[in-house]
Amino acid sequence: MTALTPSTQSRSNPQPEDSASIYRTVLPNGIRLIVVENPVADIISARLFTKAGVSHEARSQAGLFSLLTSLLTKGTHSRSSMEIADQVESVGASLGSDTSADYSLISLKTVSADFANILALAADLLRHPSFPQAEIDLERRLTLQALRSMQEQPFTVAYNQLRQDLYGDQHPYALPNLGTAETVRQLDQTALIQAHQQYFRPDNLTVSIVGRITPAAAVALVEQVLGDWQAPDVALPTPELPSLQPEAACSLVPQDTQQSMVVLGYLAGSVQHPDYAALKLISTYLGNGLSSRLFVELREKRGLAYDVSAFYPTRLSTSQFVVYIGTAPENTAVAVEGLQTELKRLCDVPLTAEELQTAKNKLLGQYALGKQTNAQIAQLLGWYDVLGLGVEFDQGFPNAIAALQIEDIQRAACRCFNQGCISVVGPKPALESVAAMIAD
Repeated sequence: MTALTPSTQSRSNPQPEDSASIYRTVLPNGIRLIVVENPVADIISARLFTKAGVSHEARSQAGLFSLLTSLLTKGTHSRSSMEIADQVESVGASLGSDTSADYSLISLKTVSADFANILALAADLLRHPSFPQAEIDLERRLTLQALRSMQEQPFTVAYNQLRQDLYGDQHPYALPNLGTAETVRQLDQTALIQAHQQYFRPDNLTVSIVGRITPAAAVALVEQVLGDWQAPDVALPTPELPSLQPEAACSLVPQDTQQSMVVLGYLAGSVQHPDYAALKLISTYLGNGLSSRLFVELREKRGLAYDVSAFYPTRLSTSQFVVYIGTAPENTAVAVEGLQTELKRLCDVPLTAEELQTAKNKLLGQYALGKQTNAQIAQLLGWYDVLGLGVEFDQGFPNAIAALQIEDIQRAACRCFNQGCISVVGPKPALESVAAMIAD
């Protein structure tokens, strides 16, 4: 794949500089449009991002945007759910919707000949969902089933408890995207319509299109199906997220399982935080792949882990740095100590130059591999726009990783890995061993 070179274009008829350029424009109604022309394959992928997700939910309406986005494909004022499905499947296209912490999304992929029709369909779903009561009832039942199923998954139980301990009672990041059984049961058509009217508007929308299409053609199509959509006069609601202070906590959840699941977590910087690049590299170093530090030390050398890894989600607000391990119940306390030791080591003992370079190579290689398809590029560039980073971040992030020094990693580790939370799910004797260790 050729490299992407950022370039800014005006609103009117952007002209390509070369096939690898990223074209950006803002339509008169506020829609932000990003286009990358890639003529290699006869495929076009698009993403329609609305900057509203879990972080925009009141605690009493947790799961609102998950339910809303699941219903976008279930009917509009002019199409039934079956008619929508027939139109997509008749041309072999793909069309879906989803939500995350910071955005909601409609995604589509077609051959170029069908793109205009499927984009028009996506625009109808975005603008005119009907939220049929029968579909609401069905999606609510499916969500409640999924929530019950989550209670049988030790990692999910442990991680959900960890998030609750990290974020407290008011922050929306404390709860899973699906919400809770209590809040989902209370969501109704009125709440869905109100949220749609508040947040689904052109001045809160980013459209990214990648594939065999010129920027001029993409602008014309988007203007055709979305150009007459006008933003309301009222200002966009701004979520007021509570301030967070790191506090140590330990939650032990008894469950009759064959293994214990141990999850450690720390509040960590948002995507705008100075430590963001360093923590991304630490996550790769600790938990990404068979050569990662946690895998080698805790699984290969000590035989403690069925599964072990680390992750650091990219968030607009305060994120979290998480490490976890699945282990035999009799090894639970030792596994907790092992995770804590590896995190403390990053603060106490600097990485070697070889370790730093290896982690950089792995992270940068994976970043490049994550931009192989039109769909991946459309997702990435649209997401960066929603995060307020701009498409320049596509080049800025690799540069930031390459510039990291050993002392940057150590400082970020010392700042982040202080007041952490521990969440353990497993048999009662395993939990007792952890409680005894902490008491000592």
